[in-house]
Amino acid sequence: MQIMAKSVNKNSLPVMEHFYTIQGEGIHSGSAAYFIRLAGCDVGCHWCDVKESWDIKRHPVLEINALVKEAKAHKAPIAVITGGEPAMHNLEVITSALIKAGMATHIETSGVYPITGKFDWICVSPKKLKPPIKASLAKADELKVVIYNKDDLKWAEANAALVSKKCKLLLQPEWSKADKVMPLIVEYVKKHPRWQVSLQTHKYMQIP
Repeated sequence: MQIMAKSVNKNSLPVMEHFYTIQGEGIHSGSAAYFIRLAGCDVGCHWCDVKESWDIKRHPVLEINALVKEAKAHKAPIAVITGGEPAMHNLEVITSALIKAGMATHIETSGVYPITGKFDWICVSPKKLKPPIKASLAKADELKVVIYNKDDLKWAEANAALVSKKCKLLLQPEWSKADKVMPLIVEYVKKHPRWQVSLQTHKYMQIP
């Protein structure tokens, strides 16, 4: 069930942080983008690098109009709604406001909840602890699977079987295991070229 933080109404959302940066992962890696990281997540990935986003009560509830105004002030071409797990929240109002402000709307989600709002690009990154629902996978423009060990390649294919033919398929090494799993990913992509390699380039650039 989708949830809302206490004191949240349709014109506000719980936000851990928001900032203008360079998209570091996936198909749009290298593009300027304004990130809006919503608070709240119940997926519980042990290798998550933003665990502080999980507890929705730790973060302020911000007005959507103020968030959009800040993003527009940076002249950001893309607004990325991420988390946490952003699909826990109703995203109709914020996506409509971002589109009205002239920005493309992207979301990064695990796919465990129905995706609300209007998005130009939907990236689903499925997690084993709480698998994505079929409706979210069907909407995906990009399937980005984090590879922690060899068995995750089978997990990647299981999810790839549920996305549309237009969906881009990416394998991304888990940061702490990159030295170990990168050779596996490289060989796998060479043998299965419908997949591409995704890297967390923002960590190399040392930016958020």
